[in-house]
Amino acid sequence: MKYEIKVPATSANLGPGFDSIGIAVSLYLQVDILEKADNWRVKHQLGPEIPCDERNLMIKTALNLAPQIKPHHLQVKSDIPLARGLGSSSSAIIAGIEIANLLGNLNLTRDQKLQVATKIERHPDNVAPAILGDLVISSFDQLKVTSIKVHFPELVMMAFVPPTELLTTASRKVLPSSLDFKQAVYASSVGNALVAAILTNNLTKVSELIEHDQFHEQARAALVPHLKQLRKLGHQAGAIGTYLSGAGPTVMTLIQQEKQQNFIDLVNQSQLVGNLYNLRVQRTGTTVSKF
Repeated sequence: MKYEIKVPATSANLGPGFDSIGIAVSLYLQVDILEKADNWRVKHQLGPEIPCDERNLMIKTALNLAPQIKPHHLQVKSDIPLARGLGSSSSAIIAGIEIANLLGNLNLTRDQKLQVATKIERHPDNVAPAILGDLVISSFDQLKVTSIKVHFPELVMMAFVPPTELLTTASRKVLPSSLDFKQAVYASSVGNALVAAILTNNLTKVSELIEHDQFHEQARAALVPHLKQLRKLGHQAGAIGTYLSGAGPTVMTLIQQEKQQNFIDLVNQSQLVGNLYNLRVQRTGTTVSKF
């Protein structure tokens, strides 16, 4: 039996939703499980830094969960940029969990997959929407994750992806170790109100709130100088708002379809160097099919 696993990319934080809010977007990691083999072999075109054997993150994850499974050949295709703040490592972890689930006959539920993935990734903002799809709001107490999937408004998501990587480990090193109590209360209230605005499809309020993060964007500003410029271009184009996707360096701009070309033109006229992806919300999350 051969299987196709398809995991969407994700954009985390949505501004003030640090480590708790994430959205699945229309880029994908596809893994085909092919024939049995004497050794694990992963065929891909992702570059020499990505292992092609049991050292691959997908296989390491699978074997950690189901060490008894037999080696197979895997065919991998991905259009998710690596180390750019679009959940590339989360997608690999989830693919590994699915490999273990299929080959080990584990019969894991979606919630069980989510618990495992969160413990590996240590925060749920990428893995939850990648598994469930759409917009997911989560809480994790280091033991159990609670996630709620909701409907995100029909908006275009313009992802500006610079040519240089920014590893999550490096980006987390610049974060503050604590926040002043009043600032923490404000930070929490902005995130809470943003969720309420999204749930009621109040795009005016979403626009007022999404650029007022207190948790991470200010601390990471020096690592992502293009955020300020893209936010300015977004305002000029009439966008809903612009935020740092995950740990960066990708910057995401939410905009209505009728305004997106104006934003594209402004970015193309700027001195910014990078690729601009025209994305949509991915509603279904990870899928598995036989072929």
